[in-house]
Amino acid sequence: MSCKQLVLDDDQRFALMKFRRSVQDVIQSNHNDAFLVRWLRARSWNAEAAEKMLRQSMKWRLQWEVETKLKDWIPPEAIQLYYPSGICGFDKDGAPIIVVPFAGLDIVGLLHSVSRQDLIRTTIQILERVLKMAAETGANNVLVIFDMDGFSLRQYAWRPAGEFIIALLQMYEANYPEILKSCYIINAPRVFAIAFNVVKKFLNEYTISKIQIFKKDPKKWKAAILSNVAPDQLPKHFGGELEDPDGNPRYVTKINQGGKVPKSFYTKKLDENSLSQDREYVTAVIKKGDKITLDFVVEEEGSFLRWEFRTEDHDIRFGITLKDADGNTTPAVRHGRVSSHQIDENGVLACQAPAIYTVTFDNTYSLLRNKKIHYCVYVAPPINKINILPTEEESDLSCLPEKVATLGL
Repeated sequence: MSCKQLVLDDDQRFALMKFRRSVQDVIQSNHNDAFLVRWLRARSWNAEAAEKMLRQSMKWRLQWEVETKLKDWIPPEAIQLYYPSGICGFDKDGAPIIVVPFAGLDIVGLLHSVSRQDLIRTTIQILERVLKMAAETGANNVLVIFDMDGFSLRQYAWRPAGEFIIALLQMYEANYPEILKSCYIINAPRVFAIAFNVVKKFLNEYTISKIQIFKKDPKKWKAAILSNVAPDQLPKHFGGELEDPDGNPRYVTKINQGGKVPKSFYTKKLDENSLSQDREYVTAVIKKGDKITLDFVVEEEGSFLRWEFRTEDHDIRFGITLKDADGNTTPAVRHGRVSSHQIDENGVLACQAPAIYTVTFDNTYSLLRNKKIHYCVYVAPPINKINILPTEEESDLSCLPEKVATLGL
């Protein structure tokens, strides 16, 4: 898509030229003007901010092996059976249509059956697949339908569930900016307003402007969807013509409905077997009103700081700060309380060098309880210095470049 087709003004064209020059070393042949404009819009046409965002996302793609192993990765059976989503067709402009029966997302069951990393990998695969489809039609964006019929806030009272949803939102905003053409949230119950007030804090204004929310009024939301989608590209349940061979109007052959994950899929308890066994773990007691700080000197650009920990019985405050060569100190992972007593906390951070990274396990807010913690934190070498592929255990430590599980609901 050319600049003329994008309808840019003079200042925007200049920002695009400046941005393209600054990222020549990382962009690929298929990264056209439309691709670059997404990042500029996400940063209000500030070329320097867009460059920083894109470079960080490129590191993130390396961490998640998006261009390599993830392409052939097969999700665990529990995800294949119970992760609700599907692609049913294209809108009138060629944008792929993703349908998510959100009430079928048993996030508690999935988090007890598979790792968070596997759920994130699955989400990345879906996004990459629809973006490839969009590129083939020249649409460069996607249309999403969230069916909230039967939605309940009950399972999101479990803190790790809320944290995970927020992590997905921030991953999307940081690495897939401006790809949303339209989003129809339909059959939204009254309680959904509470959830959306939390969710929209993690979405930019452009994304929010593309969202339309409808209550249980099929006449209104069907008319809205059909204004952009031809009936032969939409399941009958949403006002279209598509159905399964047996007449099911939800088109389940293409759209996984999710559902309650049977406990037969649940893995062993998190405190029995969820920490990796290939590295040495430290066990410590953090006294009430006290904290543990760990300093890591990073000398090689492109190194990764990895962590995994769990606490017993109670949460802990966690965060990472960065001190650069000029002595400036900035947060690398925002400090906040994490429910590591309910689900193992792990992640990876792409490091700049030279720098000192300080990892903090903070119990100063607790005046009554000591906290027992098991942790493993280490600096991994740059990817081009690794001579063998990472083990599955090491791969499971991959996480967002900016950890957001500290936010909670």
